[in-house]
Amino acid sequence: MPRPKKNRTVEQPPVFTTFKPLGIPARHLKEINLSLDEYEAIRLADLIGYDHETASKQMKISRSTFTRLVERARAVVAEFLVIGGSLVINGGVVHFKTNRIFCKSCKKAATTPLDEKLTKCPHCDSEDITDLAELMGHGQCCIIDEDNH
Repeated sequence: MPRPKKNRTVEQPPVFTTFKPLGIPARHLKEINLSLDEYEAIRLADLIGYDHETASKQMKISRSTFTRLVERARAVVAEFLVIGGSLVINGGVVHFKTNRIFCKSCKKAATTPLDEKLTKCPHCDSEDITDLAELMGHGQCCIIDEDNH
């Protein structure tokens, strides 16, 4: 029996979690899933440009685990780009370091500490905001986990 997956540390939740080709209804597309830890691996390796050793330390996992994770993530993104479908970012055993809120009024995102509950957008003062960590089922659990490391 495989051992349980260790929590992977993700900097913050993504603002956008679903991507699809323009003009094709999502119901006609195969759903392709990218887990939150795979998303973080691609962000660290391919967007920021960290080497695998540095990136694995950021996620609090081994270098070999990070390498497997980023290879899986690249395969998922390649499938989405080449074959098409609806790419959905969700799932995975993760804890966030920080949170993001998204304002539905001004369409801007803001990074916040996990223990800070914003009720208004810092850009436009709108109360029509979404807590992205909470939306993904995270929040208080991430604060507790970070304190234990």
